[in-house]
Amino acid sequence: MSLEKPDLSGQTAFITGTTRGIGKAIALALAERGCNIVSTGKTSEEDDDYEDGDLEGSIEETARQARDHGVEALPIQLNVRDEANVEAAADRAIDEFGEVNIVINNASAIQLATVADLPPNRFDLLTDVNVRGTYLTSRAFVDHLADVENAWLLANAPPVTVDRAPGEAPYAWSKLGMTFLTLSLATELSGDDVGCNAFWPVTAIDTRATRYFGLGTEDDWRTPDIVADTVLEILGRDPAEFTGNAVYDEDFLREAGVEDFSRYNLTEGDPAPMSAQMFDPDYSRPE
Repeated sequence: MSLEKPDLSGQTAFITGTTRGIGKAIALALAERGCNIVSTGKTSEEDDDYEDGDLEGSIEETARQARDHGVEALPIQLNVRDEANVEAAADRAIDEFGEVNIVINNASAIQLATVADLPPNRFDLLTDVNVRGTYLTSRAFVDHLADVENAWLLANAPPVTVDRAPGEAPYAWSKLGMTFLTLSLATELSGDDVGCNAFWPVTAIDTRATRYFGLGTEDDWRTPDIVADTVLEILGRDPAEFTGNAVYDEDFLREAGVEDFSRYNLTEGDPAPMSAQMFDPDYSRPE
């Protein structure tokens, strides 16, 4: 069964971390459904050293590709660690489009290490990008979202199911913190019909970070499209009713009617639930 994807014509999404990977896939999937895109991230073609860099993708490239779907797109260079930068980006996006009704906290830093092995500056990076970045971006938009219709605040973060994560505690706490903030906002904004939800992949996703850190092989990965389809399925719901949830992509899509996940796999056979078990060791697929 194929998903019935929502018509997002006339809506506008502010997405953090759209230069590549999951964030870019989400941006282009929403654009394909008619949603205007605010493409944000640190990599910009206006940087003096852009041509010398080794990172593929830029906020401008994602914006151009979004425009190919016939929507408006605005690239904004963004450091989610910088309060003034985040607030200015939110103001600019609202000024440009009149209103922003979808905010997606996707930007994340990753480093899997024990408490003893992780340097303090890397702990600060995980904290500042993941938890603080989600806090700053959400805070910059909450009053605006409360005043617009069909409003969503989403985070690329896992369900909170554990109270420890030996071997990866600093990263785990920073990602779980994103979920904790988002689900708390579901209650804080419950009277304003803002759908606040988190989403997380069951398997590892083929991204630059996954490859760089050697998190498995192609047999273990799915494409970012499965996460983008999960976001689309969420956005097809009623935000006043579907709020305060932390969902796994595969489980959520299966409940929506998807039976065959092979379209998302890089190789034959469904990958193991590596990403879910990173934070939930007892996770298993339903029988």
